Amino acid sequence: MTKEIQMNWLDGMAFQSELDGHTLVIDADDSVGGTNRGPQPKGLLLVSLAGCTAMDVISILKKMREPVSWFNLKVSGDLTEEHPKKFTSFKVIYQFKKSDGLNPDNVQKAVELSQNKYCGVSATLRKAADLAWEIEYI
Repeated sequence: MTKEIQMNWLDGMAFQSELDGHTLVIDADDSVGGTNRGPQPKGLLLVSLAGCTAMDVISILKKMREPVSWFNLKVSGDLTEEHPKKFTSFKVIYQFKKSDGLNPDNVQKAVELSQNKYCGVSATLRKAADLAWEIEYI
């Protein structure tokens, strides 16, 4: 299976792409010639990581019939100072409501299944940088 997109230059540092029937514009900030019309590529990498694992976890927890009413992820990545400015590590924090009464063993299992078996973005990034995660109950 191959995934493919096309990206068209709009002007300045702005580019437009079609992905799964959705239009996506990326841009840079004004310090490097952009006009901030859309997100920057490195940030989208964090969104991809969060989205991939979040969909896995919520799907698994629903199959386990866990009463999830609120779920949030925080994803961060450490970048090098020198060019190419690349990610050296990632951290995913899975947040759940303490008052939902979730079974912590099932939550742990869902996150581990996502990180170790299902999330292709995690699997890809883990080959390039450290990837850590933790679970928080708020």
